[in-house]
Amino acid sequence: MNFPVPTSTLGWIVLGLDIVLRFVALGIIPGNRKPSTGMAWLLLIMIEPIIGFSIFLLLGRTRLGNRRITRQKAAIAAIRERADELPLSFDSTVLPAPIARVADLNHHLGALPLTGGNEVQLWPDYAGVIEEMAREVERARSHVHVEFYITAWDEVTDPLFQALVRATGRGVDVRLLFDHLGSRRLKGYRRMLKRLRGTSIEWHPMLPIKPLQGRFRRPDLRNHRKILVVDGAVGFTGSLNLTEPGYNNPKNHRLGREWVELMVRLEGPVVGGLNAVFASDWYVETGEVVELVPVFGQPDVRPDEVLDVPCQVVPSGPGIVAENNLRMFTSLIYAATQRISLTSPYFVPDESLLYAVTTAAERGIEVELFVSEVSDQFMVGHAQASYYRALLEAGVRIFRYPAPFILHAKHFTIDDDVAVIGSSNMDMRSFGLNYEISLMLPDPAVVERLREVQDDYRALSTELTLPEWEQRPRRTKYVDNVMRLTAALQ
Repeated sequence: MNFPVPTSTLGWIVLGLDIVLRFVALGIIPGNRKPSTGMAWLLLIMIEPIIGFSIFLLLGRTRLGNRRITRQKAAIAAIRERADELPLSFDSTVLPAPIARVADLNHHLGALPLTGGNEVQLWPDYAGVIEEMAREVERARSHVHVEFYITAWDEVTDPLFQALVRATGRGVDVRLLFDHLGSRRLKGYRRMLKRLRGTSIEWHPMLPIKPLQGRFRRPDLRNHRKILVVDGAVGFTGSLNLTEPGYNNPKNHRLGREWVELMVRLEGPVVGGLNAVFASDWYVETGEVVELVPVFGQPDVRPDEVLDVPCQVVPSGPGIVAENNLRMFTSLIYAATQRISLTSPYFVPDESLLYAVTTAAERGIEVELFVSEVSDQFMVGHAQASYYRALLEAGVRIFRYPAPFILHAKHFTIDDDVAVIGSSNMDMRSFGLNYEISLMLPDPAVVERLREVQDDYRALSTELTLPEWEQRPRRTKYVDNVMRLTAALQ
């Protein structure tokens, strides 16, 4: 490697620092990282050592701070102990053996067991599910727990917020968590905070960045979970953010761009798992221990509900055993024998997930992937596009949901056996950097209902073909590959 000869003392100092940083990076960067991630960081540092190493110090570590880590470990231990004490076991021998083993894996890594006797209802209606959540809050008698990555008090979410305010007037404990940076970027954020201060709702931003108060960490870590629990008896989770479907963005409104989501309404023991995840996040942010005593009422009879469903909550994120959502995803994909249907707005897989999906297609499994025709994120959209050729060559069918809509739902089905729905995208960020929540439902009736949703996607979408994809301009392919490299910088 040739270096320019310095002509000044400062030049010699910079040259020496360049050389030292290159050698230091070789011994530090690969440690406890995937090879692709390590190579991406090394490439950046070798190209520009001082700038690259500075970026690595800011973005290359997921260290959350000793207080947060200590609280998180204590919360996980408490959840595990409490779950093991409760009669929540489900006879997993009735499940296909590979699915039962995945349930054991989830319990081992995520602390929460598979539970039976749950009631499940799918909600693809964006405004409708917000109204449904508001109706459940109106019935609350003990507590309401709300946790969403993006939260906005706007014309669509107002019925829910008004219901929360009325609940506090009845003496109900209402607790609200939202991601600090995720919510802050939406128009109306300061107005929401002002309105919240005028209520009796207890609220806190998650993962706040407040350097003047000594609260700083890697700025691209996010709490991406979506949870609402009423009285520990009724729960909601899925892909929806708590805002209107255009995200209060004038540009989206001009384009007619709206987000397409899928939420799940739950009753039964699994709601305790959702509540436990909320309680752990609340404790990590506030240091306050929340008592989780469910208050059960008379359940409604709902025509679209699937009864007696086994369900398992799978929390994931920094500080939890490495990438347990990714481990579940790949294990289930390898267990498939007939059909795999994947829906992810941001499909930027690591090597293990890419191999699992393409291997399934190569061994004759019918594999389909639903994505948006146009991504709402420039870098992620191009990084995702860089994988399409490998997928198409392996035999994966790619269906692109029509613009200007953004297919933001996150779910998949394996054969007729199991469905997974939640907040987790199939990208490296959701596996390594975001706090996520997933729900595994090994039930054929739920799979059948979810396939109806997937059939609607397919009817609206256009299938991408390999000859069509190869006609892209070279400049577009170049940008795709550059963005693919940036996706590995974690």
